[in-house]
Amino acid sequence: MGKMGVGSLLCRSRRSSGAIRSQSHGSQTGGGKKLACGAGRPEAAARNLNAGPEDQRRRRDSSGRRRQMARWDEILTLPVQNPTTLEFSAADIMWSMVVGWKDSMDRLALIPFSRVNDFVRGESNNKECQTRFHVEARRRRRPTMNCKPKVDGILEYILYWCSFGPDDYRSGGAVRPSRASCGKRKTPAGRPNTKRGCVCHFIVKRLIAEPSLALVIYNHNKHVDKKGSPCHGPMDKMAIGTKAMFAPYISDELRLEVMSLLYVGIPVETIMQRHTEMVERQGGPSNRDDLLTHRYVRRLERKMRRSGYELDDDDAVSINMLVENHQDHIFFFEDFTDKDSFVLGIQTDWQLQQMIQYGNHSLLASDSKFGTNKLKYPVHSILVFDQKKNAIPVAWIITPNFSHREMYRWMGALYDRVRTKDPTWQLGGFIIDDPLTDVRTIREVFHCPVLITIWRIRHAWHKNLLDKCSDFEKRSMMAKRLGNVISSICRGNGGMELFEAFLEDFVDCFGFLDYFKALWFPRLGAWTTVLKGTPLATAEVASAIESYHHLLKVRLLNEADESIYQRADWLFHKLSTKVHSYYWLDGFSGKDTFSRYCRSEWKNGPNQWEQGLQIPDSDIVIEDNCARVVCQKDKERSHAIVNPGSELALCDCSWSMKGNLCKHVMKSTKVCRDRGLAPPSLALLRYYQALANVVHCPPSDSVVCDHAVAVAVSVRTQLEMVLSATNGCSPNTLAFKDPQPTSEPIIENGTCASRSLAGSDDGNEVPTNEDSDQDMYVCKKRKCGGASDEDEAATSTQVMQPSHHCQDYPACQERECKEASDGDEGTAELQASDGDEGTAELQASDGDEGTAEMQASDGDEETAATQIVQPSGTEGSQATPELNDSSDEVRSADRIGGT
Repeated sequence: MGKMGVGSLLCRSRRSSGAIRSQSHGSQTGGGKKLACGAGRPEAAARNLNAGPEDQRRRRDSSGRRRQMARWDEILTLPVQNPTTLEFSAADIMWSMVVGWKDSMDRLALIPFSRVNDFVRGESNNKECQTRFHVEARRRRRPTMNCKPKVDGILEYILYWCSFGPDDYRSGGAVRPSRASCGKRKTPAGRPNTKRGCVCHFIVKRLIAEPSLALVIYNHNKHVDKKGSPCHGPMDKMAIGTKAMFAPYISDELRLEVMSLLYVGIPVETIMQRHTEMVERQGGPSNRDDLLTHRYVRRLERKMRRSGYELDDDDAVSINMLVENHQDHIFFFEDFTDKDSFVLGIQTDWQLQQMIQYGNHSLLASDSKFGTNKLKYPVHSILVFDQKKNAIPVAWIITPNFSHREMYRWMGALYDRVRTKDPTWQLGGFIIDDPLTDVRTIREVFHCPVLITIWRIRHAWHKNLLDKCSDFEKRSMMAKRLGNVISSICRGNGGMELFEAFLEDFVDCFGFLDYFKALWFPRLGAWTTVLKGTPLATAEVASAIESYHHLLKVRLLNEADESIYQRADWLFHKLSTKVHSYYWLDGFSGKDTFSRYCRSEWKNGPNQWEQGLQIPDSDIVIEDNCARVVCQKDKERSHAIVNPGSELALCDCSWSMKGNLCKHVMKSTKVCRDRGLAPPSLALLRYYQALANVVHCPPSDSVVCDHAVAVAVSVRTQLEMVLSATNGCSPNTLAFKDPQPTSEPIIENGTCASRSLAGSDDGNEVPTNEDSDQDMYVCKKRKCGGASDEDEAATSTQVMQPSHHCQDYPACQERECKEASDGDEGTAELQASDGDEGTAELQASDGDEGTAEMQASDGDEETAATQIVQPSGTEGSQATPELNDSSDEVRSADRIGGT
């Protein structure tokens, strides 16, 4: 455990047992061996004779071992330290002092073994003295052991040494004989010209008793030579003006940048030219990355060209070899068995960092069916959203098409990988795009609400309407009808009978109806059930996922030989190299300097949602069922949008003609809703329903209930103030109503259960949500302490939903303003809609632990009120609670107009 000489590092375990045997043999032979050893080492013998009894007992016990080193019970009870930062150094953890080799004091700490590389990187990036630690010695125990494992047994032993040592190639420096006698190699190990005798090193031990932990033993933590003088870095005066001022290697960030540029086709000479220009502009090298050489970049380029994916003719053998060689890029792998299918989970270090940064208390989204028509193994992508609301892939899962819904196999491994890096990481919500997704597994693993996006069905219907229906008038009518059907189902006003009526009304449109009946009609039952009971994501999220799907298709499916799409090794290799490089370069600030090499695979400009927000409202002209949007590049031109404000609006621009959501449709929809010409978005409707359920079904905990009611009342007050300023009426006369109230909370045996009911054909009421995976939110009715029945009834009606001024929309209702009478505390009764089981979960069901954490005192209602997740102001307040910035959520209430 302690510090050891370099020559005896690899034989310590043998020496300990050998010393015990030698000691017992010497006692049997009268101590002759001991005397001979003492005669040969007079200084050691004198030191042993002069040692006092306390020193003798402290150094050795009866078995010949160090007494301090044998206290494994104390070592194993040390706290396991796991800092929340991506990288951490010795300054970020607490150390325990233990007597080590030659009575020196070693520092010990226990960390998770999976975070050893993070500790090594953190120590290498020390601001006081940047360096690089390399593996000087490594020893692993064989998997099969014949002997009984000991408590201090080691599964793996790694010695990390500063790359400026241990040899000293300076004038008069000491070099190990083994290094001096070896011949020259083509690539010298350790770069001998940088060796300056640094003694800084530490040991990592993976113990048999705790295989998941690593015992870090820091023997020397100062970057000095054997004389105790600084040997490199800013403290070494002799290193000023030389490469010893900086770390001996470039950083991981610069290496990833160079590799990404090489993978997308940037020449070596161009990379070096841009790098040299940058160093000259800043006045010379200032860090290790400024010392990048042409030779190093050329070496990386040669390594990239020589790396291949087809390691064997058999695809199964080849993928196993690739997985073995790229363990850092794999978070889950299972091969074909008699019961289970093939699953491969890919996640690089950069993707893991993005997931931790943008996924914490935010959203993950799923694009579950990429490449189902071309690839043998479709790609399931897990996405996060950056500050610009662009989708970034943080994991790719490759699996056969028939088993792509088996998320329970790999989702736990993905969650554990993130939590290992950051134990405080918590997901805010998960967005799915398939009604048959295993929602229960998502909730059990991530402990968060689940939302659904309809971008996939909207994209498919839009694209096929353009391809299979040439009549413009019929196409517009069918698109509007389908949009109204989706809206009605989400509002709880129908089911499968709406689609059947659609097929009867447009029976003469053979092309699209044949496609609709064959491909979509069998799936509509599942979609109808999920849309009634699950909160919806916003158009902003749909646009981001759709843009990602399009870019991935351009970047991945561009091979001339399509037969290669049947191989899993090619798919793994291209995703982890070239495709990964494109997504890394999307956020690279210096990408514009390589604009001459820009191709269709490169991402240019903001997404469609951001572009739509940049269009001024004055460029939008709405006439009946059509809207005109002035082209921003050519003011003389304009684009026509049919069915503005509908869920399936059509535009004549090139992007929309491919079946995508364009900026003109998004802007026209926002303007229609702001002006009251279209109903609010379905996402906002579900938000109001969730807000209502918080009041109607208060949690059993009194503190949580009081806080939830306070938040709901505060939000209602803010909305009243905004609407009164917009409409010019008094806040007291505003009555917030659900445009389609369909259910009321039912009190049974002291239990409040919010049940969604829909009328069946025979007039009976039946539950609309028949999916067993959708849990019903049930909570006990209780009275606040010290409050009477009348006070509680008044409190429960403080939150009202806004009425909607909707023109030419059949589902809209007229708003009825009621004057408050004596003793009346509320103005209208809150109504809940069909999907309130799922929406209640958004605020209070699956994320109860998150709700329980929000505890407020009596004087904190206004402060706590700003913590509720509010709709996005960027969509005209039509968004679901999935926004990343809390400041935007608070300000969004001030931008609500047209509700």
